[in-house]
Amino acid sequence: MLFLLSSLSTSPLLSLSKTLSLQTLARRPTMSINMAFHAFAGNSIKSKTPKSSDPFSPNSALQTLKSLILGQIQDLSSPNFRVLPFRKGRPLAGSNGGDSGPKWHLGWLHLGDCKVFLENSGVNLGEESWIFLGSKPEEDVIYWAIDVSEANSLVGELGSRQFCFVELRTLMVATDWSDERAMGDLAVAGHARALLEWHNNSHFCGHCGEKTIPKEAGRRRQCSSELCKKRIYPRVDPVVIMLVIDRENDCVLLSRQSRFVPRMWSCLAGFIEPGESLEEAVRRETWEETGIEVGEVIYHSSQPWPGIFFFTPGESLEEAVRRETWEETGIEVGEVIYHSSQPWPVGPNSMPCQLMVGFFAYAKSLEINVDKEELEDAQWHSREDVKKALSFAEYKKAQQTVAAKVDQMCKGVEKAQNLTADFNVESGELATMFIPGPFAIAHHLISSWVFQDGFNGVETHMKQPSGSLSNL
Repeated sequence: MLFLLSSLSTSPLLSLSKTLSLQTLARRPTMSINMAFHAFAGNSIKSKTPKSSDPFSPNSALQTLKSLILGQIQDLSSPNFRVLPFRKGRPLAGSNGGDSGPKWHLGWLHLGDCKVFLENSGVNLGEESWIFLGSKPEEDVIYWAIDVSEANSLVGELGSRQFCFVELRTLMVATDWSDERAMGDLAVAGHARALLEWHNNSHFCGHCGEKTIPKEAGRRRQCSSELCKKRIYPRVDPVVIMLVIDRENDCVLLSRQSRFVPRMWSCLAGFIEPGESLEEAVRRETWEETGIEVGEVIYHSSQPWPGIFFFTPGESLEEAVRRETWEETGIEVGEVIYHSSQPWPVGPNSMPCQLMVGFFAYAKSLEINVDKEELEDAQWHSREDVKKALSFAEYKKAQQTVAAKVDQMCKGVEKAQNLTADFNVESGELATMFIPGPFAIAHHLISSWVFQDGFNGVETHMKQPSGSLSNL
């Protein structure tokens, strides 16, 4: 789905790309998808970082939190501190019913309740345990995350209130992508998990080996050695994900990995190496994994560069542009001329937040030579076959089924999950193949090629020179 632009000028591309990737999907007989943003993007509580003098800034909020924890301030109502506990990478969640079935929500605790729970569990969390997530000054609310993996008794105590700790991937599938509130909750949970996992993996300085300590309410860490004091920032791992297209035969190259659930095919993807542009990563990864040589890559340009700005976990490229511009200049940015990216905080714990950057890539060769260490298989698939896979897979049914399972878990009735059984054709038989659901950027890359109304017009527009990252 992704066309990447580095221009800062105004263009109809953004609205047109939304038409391609979202509205065209609504014409399918089995589902209608309306997404304001990708899963794990759209985090409303971290779009801007207040200045240090602001009471809602990370450092000011941490000082107030310390006073509350130590009992120096008795009023727990202002500001309203909300806490999201995590256990072994799983956020606390609850569930409630509605006209369209059960819907999960994050298990935010008031600071007073959280203190009681922790004291009853014999857990004494110091200031370094609290991770600042963001704030809503207009509602007088500041949000925090904590890791309570060692507090075993909390599971039962919170379970009595119909809360439970749920895998983030499960919540991802259970999220109603047309519900902006639920998508926002998923983005907050992804951001929090990425930060907590990064802290768990960053206890020691990679420069001198001494212990590191959290700074700025968990937004960074610093070496404790007076001789070193190296600053360490949250890690983001950029990944290219590409739909390789055979123009002449109207086919796309899809692959399977051994870890995939049965019958699922997706786009090729791989990590960007140091000193490598995004386009070079697309070509290299495609060649290494399949032996296919890529020519044209639909994207304007990129450039390895040691500066400009850094991303933070749970942040898309567009959000980073807006945040950094506002923090450094006070200028508020609206439209960003670029299609989309997706934070992906549900990978391995050693890579706490991947940033998926998507492309269309056009093949120069067609003979596949699969790297069996990376992939289980890779094949060319016709437009008609992919269209059937997208049209018949009951993504909405799968989402509702998993939402019901989360509801059961929160009520203490946990059942085994078999997500692939939910992707059936209309006859009730298992689909011969299916594509990742709308929570994955691969879905939108593939579906925008399949339902390509106006596709050629967008492609022509993208080839027009429109600036360079070096101008930023």
